[in-house]
Amino acid sequence: MKLKILTFPDPLLRRPAKPVKKVSPEIVKLIGNMIETMHAAPGVGLAAPQVGKSIQVIVVDVGNGAFGLVNPRITARSGAQTFTEGCLCLPGVEAPVERSSRVTIEALNERGEPVGIEAEGFLATVLQHEIDHLDGHVFIDRVKDPSLIKYVPRSKEKREELI
Repeated sequence: MKLKILTFPDPLLRRPAKPVKKVSPEIVKLIGNMIETMHAAPGVGLAAPQVGKSIQVIVVDVGNGAFGLVNPRITARSGAQTFTEGCLCLPGVEAPVERSSRVTIEALNERGEPVGIEAEGFLATVLQHEIDHLDGHVFIDRVKDPSLIKYVPRSKEKREELI
């Protein structure tokens, strides 16, 4: 089921999300609905607060298959890289954001099992962007030069990679 994506400045997007106590069938269903919503948008990542759920769940698909993470946290980071980011909560807004080029993530998977992810490049940026949502941050908070934030109208026919 496709979910409604909140748009900035909805106050829920600024609220830190609560940890999930147990990966229940409801959480598994939410992950499936979030993946469907992300693909339909289209985007490459989505956090539960973006669909009105203030809990620590994210989904990601950078082209290697979609997956969900529960209670993800960054345990190590290194390097630096800059990507032009966009966000499903800020339609048409984009700006360059510098983030770590490598991250290590610890989380639970959709079966409630602990997983570790070593990510670099675009995947590292997407994971950091989505985890920021769980902390109540949006990507424009990380833009060093606000004059670089721009509005780019998007065509429905053109698939844009929005985080």
